[in-house]
Amino acid sequence: MSVALRYSGNRDEACEIVNDSFLKMFDKLDQYKGGSSFKGWLRRILINTSVDYYRKNLRFSGMVDIEQIDVEAYHVSVIDDLSTEDILRLLGELPDNLRIIFNMFEIEGYKHDEIAAHLNIPSSTCRTYLARAKGMLREKVIALNHVKNEGAV
Repeated sequence: MSVALRYSGNRDEACEIVNDSFLKMFDKLDQYKGGSSFKGWLRRILINTSVDYYRKNLRFSGMVDIEQIDVEAYHVSVIDDLSTEDILRLLGELPDNLRIIFNMFEIEGYKHDEIAAHLNIPSSTCRTYLARAKGMLREKVIALNHVKNEGAV
């Protein structure tokens, strides 16, 4: 469920993704070879199902190729003060395309070319959207820290 929650916009979508993933898992159980961990195999199914869910719902139809983006560098040391719920909520506030690319690159370890192939977008767009996701998360973390600090005063 935690994998699906990171990729989905809300709990209902995550439940649908988990249900679809389990159906795929049971359907393809005979393809599991046992060479790798079962958990890793199921995780891969969950990730692919999450991406398929958004492709099926045409969430990426508005993507365009953007060659470059200017990103200002900020040093944010408040990340240690965030709870798991804060982080999941902040990720959930990202637009679907940015959230999926951020998850696939930063959390799952996919390369830009692999993400681009999964989502049928150019590699440069993947990099751009990752930079945007990081920028938006940075702004949200700073804003959340500001709110928390004002509440403590």
